Amino acid sequence: MDYLKAYLDWGSVTFAYPIAFLLFLLLPVMIYWQWRRKKLAHPAFRLTTISGLAHIKPSLRTKLRRVLPVLRILALSCLIVALARPQSSSVSENVDSEGIDIVIAMDVSGSMLAEDFKPNRIEATKKLAAEFVEGRPGDRIGMVVFAGEAFTQCPVTIDHRVLLEQIAAVQSGDLADGTAIGDGLATAVDRLRSSSGKSKVVILLTDGVNNSGKIGPELALEIAKTYHVKVYSIGVGTQGSAPYSVKTPYGVQHTMMPVEIDEPLLRKIAEQTGGEYYRATNNSSLKNIYSKIDKLEKTKVQVSSYKHYAELYFPFALLAIFFISVEMLLRWTVYRSVTD
Repeated sequence: MDYLKAYLDWGSVTFAYPIAFLLFLLLPVMIYWQWRRKKLAHPAFRLTTISGLAHIKPSLRTKLRRVLPVLRILALSCLIVALARPQSSSVSENVDSEGIDIVIAMDVSGSMLAEDFKPNRIEATKKLAAEFVEGRPGDRIGMVVFAGEAFTQCPVTIDHRVLLEQIAAVQSGDLADGTAIGDGLATAVDRLRSSSGKSKVVILLTDGVNNSGKIGPELALEIAKTYHVKVYSIGVGTQGSAPYSVKTPYGVQHTMMPVEIDEPLLRKIAEQTGGEYYRATNNSSLKNIYSKIDKLEKTKVQVSSYKHYAELYFPFALLAIFFISVEMLLRWTVYRSVTD
């Protein structure tokens, strides 16, 4: 079955000796030589009229005689293809990946609905997080969301399809409001505590100041250091104040709210764990930050390729033998007395 499949899939066929196809240039020479030989062997002569021969029709034996040179051409064509040695090639790959385990810890408090990012902070963060995940197929990635408390949205997994679905499902309002940076970081570290990856990374995104939760940021930092988790912290929000939509009995009202990010804390968490702190003030700067983190935390992937060949010349050789055998059989039997 695999041999037949190789013949049907000529897109993967190569030739070991393609120079053999130059022999096809000899076929016109051979055809011309056969024509000249036949003409010299049967010289033409003039008749004043052929009316007496008009009723004579060529016999089937005479008609089939034209097949002889065709059989010889087919035999030589198949022989040339066999000499070119067609091969079906297939490639197998072994991928050796030293994966990195990553948890994205995302702030989903009410302030993440501010519209200094388009359409707002949380949607922009979700979109770029999904792009980051799609660009790292060899890593195990998970997600933790936090507001006034923390929740594991998706455990660390290599099944990025499931993770992307969970990222899309993230929304503000599912958790008690507030900003529990310590809980968010501690929960993310806990997801990596027993990780076997060569590197353990948390990407911590928040737009506020720690004001709730059961675990303080300082304790969460010590936990991260204990388990050798590197933290890249990102402060999300423009400088000064940001537009914010508020629902009121009179409809949606737009107001400006001050942007307060505890940058000293986020910088300390990053520096003491071997990571970096970044400030994202709009969509493009957040995208650039994800790109920088992607370059800093590169997964080592080693790909070994093996090429396999299946020889396909044998059927062509058999066809060549078949055609030349049929021609010789006909010449020695049916057309023995009518040789070229």
